[in-house]
Amino acid sequence: MEEITRFQHWENIYSTKELHEVGWYQRVPTTSLEMIKKLNLPKSASIIDIGGGDSHLAPILISEGYTNITVLDLSSKAIERAKLRLGDDASKIEWIVSDILDFKPKKKYDCWHDRAAFHFLTKKDEIEKYVSISADATNTNGSIIIGTFSEKGPTKCSGLNISQYSTELLKKTFNHCFKLIESLNPEHTTPSGFKQHFTFCKFERN
Repeated sequence: MEEITRFQHWENIYSTKELHEVGWYQRVPTTSLEMIKKLNLPKSASIIDIGGGDSHLAPILISEGYTNITVLDLSSKAIERAKLRLGDDASKIEWIVSDILDFKPKKKYDCWHDRAAFHFLTKKDEIEKYVSISADATNTNGSIIIGTFSEKGPTKCSGLNISQYSTELLKKTFNHCFKLIESLNPEHTTPSGFKQHFTFCKFERN
């Protein structure tokens, strides 16, 4: 899918569906929060949520005292909705509208988090570029947390093809720059009641 088509797709999704109607909705992103908290980062640590758009992760981190949170999303509509929902608290988050493949980080992050954005990249060159960008953007000894559909999960999301990952495949994909620290295989229940099997891996920057 070309960038402009990908952009239009997500703008349409966030223009026509409420947050609680989309399959990836989580009122509390438990797995992500637990993996971040186990890093024992200071509240001033720089954390970026890739594809975070209208997710509840960043607002929850802010409510728990974290002060250096960034959210990147391809969809300006998703970010506009999040800002509207958060009101004054929106100013406590740095918002970036960008395709991840065009992202040029202006700072290093202690934690790079991505739940279900990375798996939309299905071409080898896109995947390799993502790994390179995430490595360049992560502090030495910093961490990245990647959540994708597992090999037992769906093959599509929101009508788009995705790449399924086992722990071993994610490890192989990021092995050049990162060391695997932890892996989990949680199930996510969509608002319509379907079960989706995920692979979550936490890596440390070499």
